[in-house]
Order: sequence, then structure tokens, then C-alpha cells
Amino acid sequence: MQARVTAVLVARNGGQHLERTVAALRAQTRTPDTLVTVDVASTDDSAALLMSAAPTQFVSATARSSFGSALSHALGAIGNADSENEWLWLLAPDNAPEPDALSRLLGAVEIAPSVAIAGPKLMRWDAPDTIAAFGESMTTRGASVQLVRNELDQAQHDRGSDLLAVASGGMLVRRTVFAALGGFDPGLPTVDAALDLCIRARMAGHRVIAVPSARVASDTRPAGFGAVRAAQLHRRLVYAPAPAVPLLWLSLVPLALVRVVWHLTAKRLGRVPGELSAALGTAFSPSIAGARRNFARTRTLGWGAIAPLRVQAGQARELAANRAAVANDEAETVTARPGFFAAGGAWIVILLAAVGVVAFGAYLNATALAGGSLAPLSSNVGDLWSNPSTADPFSWVLALLGSISFWSPSSSVVALYLLAIPLAGLGAWCCAARFSTRGWPPAVAAVLWALAPPFLASLHGGHLGAVIAHLALPWLVFAVVNAARSWSAAGAAALLFAVTVASAPVLGPVLLAGWLAWALANPRSLFRTWLIPVPAAVLFAPLVVAQVARGSAIAVLADPGVPSLFGAASGWQLALGSPAGGSNGWIAVTAALGLPSAATLVIVAAVLAPVAALAVLALFLPGSRRAIPPLAVALLGFITAVVSAHLELSHAAAATTPVWPGSGLSVYWLGLVGAVVVALEALASAVVLPALLSIVGSVALAAPLIVAPLLGATPVVETNGRILPAFVTAQSRTVDNLGTLLLTAQSDGSLAASVHRGAGTTLDERSTLVATDVSALDADLADLVGNLAARSGLDSSPALEQAGISFVLLPEVAPGAAAAARLRAADALDSNELFVAIGETDFGFLWRYTGTVTGIGPESAPPVQLLGLGVVFGLAALLAIPTGTRRRPVAAAEADENPAATFDEDENG
Repeated sequence: MQARVTAVLVARNGGQHLERTVAALRAQTRTPDTLVTVDVASTDDSAALLMSAAPTQFVSATARSSFGSALSHALGAIGNADSENEWLWLLAPDNAPEPDALSRLLGAVEIAPSVAIAGPKLMRWDAPDTIAAFGESMTTRGASVQLVRNELDQAQHDRGSDLLAVASGGMLVRRTVFAALGGFDPGLPTVDAALDLCIRARMAGHRVIAVPSARVASDTRPAGFGAVRAAQLHRRLVYAPAPAVPLLWLSLVPLALVRVVWHLTAKRLGRVPGELSAALGTAFSPSIAGARRNFARTRTLGWGAIAPLRVQAGQARELAANRAAVANDEAETVTARPGFFAAGGAWIVILLAAVGVVAFGAYLNATALAGGSLAPLSSNVGDLWSNPSTADPFSWVLALLGSISFWSPSSSVVALYLLAIPLAGLGAWCCAARFSTRGWPPAVAAVLWALAPPFLASLHGGHLGAVIAHLALPWLVFAVVNAARSWSAAGAAALLFAVTVASAPVLGPVLLAGWLAWALANPRSLFRTWLIPVPAAVLFAPLVVAQVARGSAIAVLADPGVPSLFGAASGWQLALGSPAGGSNGWIAVTAALGLPSAATLVIVAAVLAPVAALAVLALFLPGSRRAIPPLAVALLGFITAVVSAHLELSHAAAATTPVWPGSGLSVYWLGLVGAVVVALEALASAVVLPALLSIVGSVALAAPLIVAPLLGATPVVETNGRILPAFVTAQSRTVDNLGTLLLTAQSDGSLAASVHRGAGTTLDERSTLVATDVSALDADLADLVGNLAARSGLDSSPALEQAGISFVLLPEVAPGAAAAARLRAADALDSNELFVAIGETDFGFLWRYTGTVTGIGPESAPPVQLLGLGVVFGLAALLAIPTGTRRRPVAAAEADENPAATFDEDENG
């Protein structure tokens, strides 16, 4: 008896495809006996186009109908099958069959009575010679696999016919079998419905074949990961033995969390929401039980019957990795970059290391450094991680730095000083090489950046935050540029952004402006680059809230570290890279040579002229558009430095001190170096002379700053790590957080007071909230100091005990008004019966309070803040871990975690 075919064409807003599909149906050499068209609440012209096909019956379905439910609705309208030789031909609006497609499908099933399902070869809608999809399978772990996808059709897949499954588009299925199996699983509305139907048909004892000679054009798009994962989890629970279902159900959410970490590590951030939604949706799906009952009702064979048709999981992973690697190779244009060793980068770094040893060799045997804005770190690495508070984002950076030498945290700071110059050169070389094809531009960039005057001045003044920011800036630029195409780079950029802003908060506005400009210039990469400022925002949120509540939001920009005074710099000196006056040490040089002071600016401008000339020349050379961004960065950095010099936020003794301009000048210098790299790259073979002049000028400009530590002309000195006298340090081991009142006589005859806790306030214990505020506690402390420094006769015991002060330390000062003030204070303390003189120490004269004092507990970060920081920075660190794909030979089947969808997934998915 001749086969009877009912074609069912289901469409939802498929107007752009239906005209071609309807025309292809009319052109069939073997026309369907019945044509049923189903419109699923379309809002375009789909209904009219379906009617134009002159269907036997037109059916309307609700908007929430899936392909399977719409099909069931249509079949219910046309009645039951009359015989075993009645077939259903399933078509979506983007399935346009070739004229002989149906006849070839029928020819294949008529000679094989055991076949219940046959599928055509789906060809790309816009490329008829390319296979869009042909055959589906499943790994041993249940992941769906597309056997062929996006391959040029050369008859390479035309030999075999038996497959585990075929796609729903163009599928020919025996109607009685379809009804017996219960149709498509309603729990798989968009993905894997055809795979599941074919598996159930196989397990019921029927065959599934592919018919390569039958071709159907298809424009079906891959479904989203969430839908794919949800379908896999649904099938896993449906196919599992009954005893395993409870265990699998309980593991859904924990396994999803583990896979979230895996996705982050593999830089698949976009899969995280889909992973979680799939697990939760499957855990509470009402369709699992019904699907299990239906599967058990129709199953007659064991899983071993389909084992030869399944794909090994390892093979599927390697095929997917190989396809991703091929796609990356096709998408990327490889540009030759200078090699670190071949282009001389290693020699540059070695020479800079020698310069670093010469400049800071006096610190080779030091265990700690102090002076200027620098102080030793806590002696115990555990204290480093317990000290960070809401007021000090930089303390987290110090905790990481000190953990490098966990046995002696302050040694990390010493090592940083010794390695700072070569590390700066290495970062600049790698960053410049990212934008260069020759060896000279990275070499010049390394020297200019490593010997940058603001960098050396920050080292001299103990501005550790500015030093770390200077070291991080080239790597931040490198990571941000690569973040447009790499999750690893985006994660690294987020961490570097946070480190840079925590180390130099005044750079926050300029870095945010740069990030925003880059994001707007690369909108397609916004899904990666948006996260770059997020860790920094989380890190600074408590401080911002605290400063806003205090009414001093601008104080968020205050420098971390010990507040210290430094020389003022004029606008011209800032333009020449000098953050603290002195024209980068050249004022002292010209004075020693007997030259007039006016000669200083001329000399400094002359040695800086090659760099300035190249930066300006970059605007007039080929590729001048590349010079605009770095010069804009230079301008923003200079503005930041000028504003910093006038922004007095912290309190140093009785005076206020501005924000250190060196951080802004580092950004200014970064822009100049970037423009120089652009100019040198454009000069091509004429690069040698200007490159050499720039290097010579940079070395000459930095020479006074390089030799200054050798001459003892910097405030940073070697120390044994103690901040207070040994007697106080010993007592601090028995009394937690006891207080020491430090009274420093000033040149105006006053006393500057500060309170140290325990063995002394280390750098990681410094608080920007304290440094930027004169609080009521400071007023109480001023009253206490006034009573102690003069013979007032008032009982200071309550104030001393409330403040937790056990010792008073009076350092030595230079002769003059300060010495007289110190002498008056010493006399008052000697005559005060509340104190006992301990004697002279390395840090000054020490007195001990005779009363009983209990220590004051230290501030610590709240658990919620620690949890938030751990989650955000942990995720960023996972992203920053580089990953790669291995290239393996392509096997016979091709794995895919995004199988062909069942129906209209671009609207549902």
C-alpha cells in the first residue's frame, strides 16, 4: 500500500522564511497527501503566508505553544492515523526542502520496514553547498552532540545511514510510532526534543536513519547555553534508574555551583546564569515525573542497544576544543611582535636592574624601611590580614605584598625597592611591545618608564602606593586593551584596576574616564570590559560610605600611608615631571655648580626635549590617530597632578598635606611614553637617532634622583623594623594594643601628638579616615597633651585610661624653638607623679604611666565585607587565570554543546 504523508508546517513569526518554504513545498515531485499549517500567535504576516500554501487544514495555537505542543494540537484536529503506513513530515518555517526531498525520504523508509524516523541532510539557508546539521547523538554522560555542523558538503558523510537521532527539521516519522511514544516531551520545549524522541524510538525497538540524498535548507540557530543545559539535566533525570533519581536531584544545585567555578576558570562567564537557572528550573520542573512514566511505558530495550551509536565524552570535548581553536585562528590576524630576548628586552631589564642596585644598594642588608610616607609592616603575616579595615583599601594591597615574604613581611618592601626599576622597565617593555613591530620602541619605553622622575621621586619620599601604581599602570593598559577579546585579560584588568586605585585613590577619576572611553570605543566587547571597575568599586564602597556620612566625600582621594610634608612644585616643574619641587634634583646640581637658579629649568627642559619632540611629532607622522589616546591620557594625568597639588586632605602633625602629585604625573608620563612609542614606530628605519637621544635625555634627567639615595638625601632609611622603643615593644606582648603617646616638638613651639598602639602603628594599620579627620577624640587628645606638657595640676588619670595610654615618648629635635618646647614638656612630665621616667632610648626619652591601663581592641573588617571582597576578587582571580585549548586531529563525529533547536529558540531562548 502506498505511503500516506501528512506534512505539518508550524510557524511563529516566520514571515522572512515562509515564502521560500511554501514555494519549496509546492515544487515537491512527491507532494504530501495532506498539508496542515499551524500559526502560533504570529504578529507578522506568517498567518497569511501559511494560508497561501492552500493547506488542507489551518490551525491556530496559543502564544505559549512549543513546536511539540503545537504539533500535538494540529494532529488532534485531524484525527487518528488510519494505517501503519501513514507518515508525518515535520517542518518549521525555515525548512525549505529541495524538490525531491520527500520522495527520497519515502524511498528510504519504504525499503526498510523497521525504520520509524528518517531525517534529511540540513543545508545552510544562505549556502546550499554547506551542511548546517546532519545527525545527532549523545555522549556517555548525556551531553547532546551534533555529528556534523557547518561543513562543506563533499559527500563525505553519505555512506552511513543508521544514527542515534536526527533533527526535527524535515523529519519523517511514522505517525503510529509518534503517537505511541507520546510525541515530543513537553519538558523539552526548545532543545533536544528531537534527540529525546529518537532515543525513545530506538529504546522501543525502532530504527532511526539519515537520508543524505534528501536535502532541506535550514536557518535554525543554536540555542542558548541555559536551554541546552536545562535539556541535558531534564533528560538525565528522565533516563536515570529510579534509585539514582533522588541523588541526582539533590546534586543539581551543588553541581551547578561547582560548574560555575569551572565556567569562570574557563572564561565562559556568559554561561553562569544559564547554569544556575537550568539547575533550579530542573529541580522544580513538574514535567519530570510524567516524562519518566512515558519513557518506562514505551521502553523495551536496554541502554546497551544504543551504546554503539553514542559518542565518548573525551572525544566530544576534544572535538569541541579543536573547533574553537580553528574558529580563533580564523578570527585573529596575527601580527609579528618583537621578542623579549630577540629584540633586546632582556638586556634592557638587566641594565635597569644594575641601575636599581646602584640607586638603592644601601638597602641590600635592610630588614625594613621607614621615613617619609613609609613605615614598616606588621611583623606577623596574620596581622597583615587581620588589620585591613573599611578605611583602608590599600591595606589589602599591603597584605598581599607582605605575604610574599611571609616570614618577614617588611622584607617585601625592601625587595620592591631593590627591584622597582627593573620591574618598571619590564612592564613598560611588554606593554609597548603589544603596540609595536620593532625592537626600538619597547626599549625606549622601558628606559623612559623605569627612570621616570615621578616614579623615582615616589621611591625617595616613601610613597609606596604611588610606586605600586606606577608599576601596575603598564600592565593595566596591556590587560585593558586585550580585554576586548579575552576573559583572562578582563579578569586581570579588573584586579590591576583595583590595585592601582587602592594604591593611588586620586587616580580613580582618570582611570574611570579611560575605561569609559575604551568601552565606548569598543561596544562589542562591553560584555567583558564592564566588570573591570567592579572589584575596585566593591573595595572602596565602605570607605566611600564612611566619608560621605562624614560629609567629606572628596577625602576618598587621600593618599594611603603615613601623611608627610613635601616641597611644593610649580606648574612648570610638574610639566617637567617633578612632583615635589627641586626640578628632579637639578636645583641642587645647578647650585653646586654655581649656576643661577633660572638655568635649572633650561637644563631640565633641554634633556627632556627629545621626549617632548617625539610626543608632539607623533601627531604628524603616519598613523597619527594612534597618538591621540596617549596624549589625551597625558593631559588627564597632568590635570590630576595639578589638582592633587592643591587638594589638601591629610593631616601631618599640625599641618595639612596635599595629595602626592607623583601619582598623577605617572599617568602623565604614561601618556608621553605612549606617544613616543607611536612616533618611533612610524619612523621605521630612521628610528635609531631619536631613540638614542630619548634614552640619553631620560638618563640625564634622572641622574640626580638615581644618586640621591647614595648621598643620603632621601628621607627613607634602613631600620630594624621597630617603631617604638624596645621596652614598649616588650610590654606590648603582654598587654593587647596598649597606647604610646608620641609628642613631637614643632618649630613654632607647639607639640604634635599621635597615639601608637601595641608595638607601633605599622603601615598596614594606618587609616585614611584618621588621617583626613580631626575628630572629637583628637580634641580630647589635645586637652590631654596640654595638661601633660605643662604643670597644670589637673589629674590626667581618667583621660589616660580612657585613651589606653601607658607610655609617653618625646623624640629628640633640632636646636631652636622646637628644642625649647621639648624641654618644657620634659620638665612637666618629670614633675608629674603619674609618670616614671624609663630613660633615653633610640627613639627619644620615654615615660611610663604608673596607673592601670587596659588595651583598646583593634578595628577589623566586618564579616560581610570580607565575604563580599572574597567573592568578587575570587571571581576576578578565576577569570584572570589563563586557559587555552589543545589542538587535536578531528575525529569522525563533531561534538557540540549547542545542538540544533527544535523550534523558534531565537525568540524563546
